[in-house]
Amino acid sequence: MARLKQKFDKEIAPALMKEFGVENPMAVPRLHKIVINMGVGEATQNAKVLDPAVHDLTAIAGQKPVITRAKKSIAAFKVRENMPIGAMVTLRGDRMYEFLDRLLNTALPRVRDFRGVSTKSFDGRGNYTLGLKDQLVFPEIDYSKVDKLKGMNITIVTTAQDDNQARSLLKHLGMPFRTAQS
Repeated sequence: MARLKQKFDKEIAPALMKEFGVENPMAVPRLHKIVINMGVGEATQNAKVLDPAVHDLTAIAGQKPVITRAKKSIAAFKVRENMPIGAMVTLRGDRMYEFLDRLLNTALPRVRDFRGVSTKSFDGRGNYTLGLKDQLVFPEIDYSKVDKLKGMNITIVTTAQDDNQARSLLKHLGMPFRTAQS
């Protein structure tokens, strides 16, 4: 069982029950899934550019990503419908907790000039999205094999009713939110 999941079951869930005044343990906000998305715009000219992105995502997430395709044609971007334009992975269960543990404890501290993540990246329904500029912050990526830096979006989907519950859940899990600058 994942270390972060054990911590959630033993410490965080009871603390959240007390904080929100919830009697039913199933009503406590919890993580639902984590979606890692890597858009590769250059794939419109050369489909081979997608291979390193798929390899990197496989190393980071521990499971094979799905190739995302364009939903409709956009002439200005030279994109045709059904053209491969990125890769994404959806993590659930123990893999999700393992990934979040690695993200919070090893990857985010390796980001240059890191002062915490923004508190404004919630969507109003209790989901949080975090953008990373390069994939090198993950220790699984071999620096010598990277030809081009590719950013990614990491969306943390929770069962929280609103942003305040989600913010509290992520804070308890160890998300390093940025403090207000004075």
